[in-house]
Amino acid sequence: MKFEIKHQPSYALAIAHLAGNEPIRVESGAMVSMSDGVTIETKSEGGLFGGLKRMVGGESFFQNVYTAPAQGGEVTMAPALPGDMAVINVSAGQDFLMQSGAFIAGETNLKVDTSWGGAKGFFGSGSLLLLRVSGTGQVLMGAYGALEVRDIPAGQSYIVDTGHIVGFDSSMQFQVQKVGGWKSTFLSGEGLTVKLTGPGRLYMQTRSDESFINWLAPRLPQRTNG
Repeated sequence: MKFEIKHQPSYALAIAHLAGNEPIRVESGAMVSMSDGVTIETKSEGGLFGGLKRMVGGESFFQNVYTAPAQGGEVTMAPALPGDMAVINVSAGQDFLMQSGAFIAGETNLKVDTSWGGAKGFFGSGSLLLLRVSGTGQVLMGAYGALEVRDIPAGQSYIVDTGHIVGFDSSMQFQVQKVGGWKSTFLSGEGLTVKLTGPGRLYMQTRSDESFINWLAPRLPQRTNG
């Protein structure tokens, strides 16, 4: 499998070039197009319980697996919001943690775990949960806006708003904290932040979907009775 990403960073489109009979797992609604002969199987991996766990983690209940024909093929994908995408290589013992909703696609031998205990305490200023991607293979993640990357050295820390986190290496330690005092947390508009300590790589998005929703909601027309 080979990923190609075009039209970065504002309106990225990912093309998965598949070998003969090669499958790819794609988040529901992310597929843009596919070559003739590619087949699709929709299922709830892990049954009812597995589907419910994915929903808690921000994924769809059902997962789509696209399989190329014998001569190979392609599947193109895009995130729900305008922005960039990146490919992460996951290897055994080097898991990757990502924000719920950032998962776009991945190789079928990867495991996306939404039941990891640490995720339960990782809530941001909205409904941020972490997904743990483990195994060996490539995973495609999407961002709202452009991607900004930081390599955090061992022992050094970096602070980021929870709404701007896309993902980070599992080698990093993290702690959810307030911006300042509770007054600053509630009145500054910054919500909660995360202190990440290296070593590891951090991926941030330049826009926050929650901030966009908060901006948009008061401007939507209201239904009136009568």
